[in-house]
Amino acid sequence: MTIRTFQPGDELAQAAVFNASAYGLPGFKPATAEDVRRRVRSRQFDPTSRFYAEANDGVVGYCVLEPEQGRVSFPWCKKGYETLAEPLFDAVLQSAQTRGLTSVFAAYRHDWQPVLQFFADRGFSHTRDMINYCADPIDLPTLVNRSKLPISRLQRNDLPVIAAMGRGIIRLPDAKLENYFFANPYFPAEAFLLLRTPSGAPKAIAIGLESSSYADVRMLDPWAPCFRLGAFGTEGLNTKRVNGLFSFLVADPAEALTAGLALLSEASQEMTEGTVNALAAQCPSDVPYLVNFYARYFKEQGRFPVLEKAL
Repeated sequence: MTIRTFQPGDELAQAAVFNASAYGLPGFKPATAEDVRRRVRSRQFDPTSRFYAEANDGVVGYCVLEPEQGRVSFPWCKKGYETLAEPLFDAVLQSAQTRGLTSVFAAYRHDWQPVLQFFADRGFSHTRDMINYCADPIDLPTLVNRSKLPISRLQRNDLPVIAAMGRGIIRLPDAKLENYFFANPYFPAEAFLLLRTPSGAPKAIAIGLESSSYADVRMLDPWAPCFRLGAFGTEGLNTKRVNGLFSFLVADPAEALTAGLALLSEASQEMTEGTVNALAAQCPSDVPYLVNFYARYFKEQGRFPVLEKAL
């Protein structure tokens, strides 16, 4: 048995290993070589972060580290080669430590119990769920004086306040926020709305995404471990692009309902003038004011667990 890193041509073998290993799990969707190929063609792809176990039959297992995110995969192995899961996973954790990562995380469906148990047995803790929501715009309350709300667009000098507002939720360090908000290839800075105090300081921020090329939230599997593009708490992760995504943060959680509703009203008005027929949202379960807000105005679709381990 040999454990090595990625080589061109592994795409087909990786898809075959996953399909043979995960078949039969709830919600299983077969992978294709093209699915893998798209990921390895990414500018961020690092071939030394993807590990493969080879035996006489060729590639019989693999495990992935996404070093920029700190995300690790389950070590998928063909039947009869399950004992290779441990050395594969050890190689991934060693790679994470060598790169200076201080923690890693995994995210899978809540009903993939053998997978979740593997991580639990190796010291991973279930730290939160990511909760998925949707809403019909016609079910949202109407604000009578919406035009008088102190809502404006994001400015660069707002970023220190936004960083403080998102402490513990936003995943990126402060130094990377300007690039995320103002040079993001997937949405413009104009997608962000700010509710301000009378003095002009930000008191809440929201994003509303509208693109006909993005997925309809009603067509997605809400139990799948897919982070949604633009949702606060998913910065720097691989994400699913969802049309009608709304997400917000507020400086004072006591004002979450009023501030969030004001921003939701403004964002939904803008989005539904385009191609949005259903609104989407996603938030972490360990932020009570967000959970309370979305439970009030959205319908929960499903959720998936996030498990973390300190290195």
